[in-house]
Amino acid sequence: MGTSTDDSEASDEFPPEKRLEAPNTRLIKAGIATIPDLETLQECVAYENAHQNRTQILRRLKWKAEELRENEE
Repeated sequence: MGTSTDDSEASDEFPPEKRLEAPNTRLIKAGIATIPDLETLQECVAYENAHQNRTQILRRLKWKAEELRENEE
């Protein structure tokens, strides 16, 4: 497949359940840290709200959203 930089391919590789249902907190933090764009982040927030609704994870997602928005400016 080569080294594609297609965003949709990257987010298919790591859907929200893979990012947020990792077996330990370090992997969840890494999953959040590697979110590439706001669209993927929104999918993760929706997934978290629908499934676990963990305040700590939602807070991390909010921080990541702020970081992504700063980088867009």
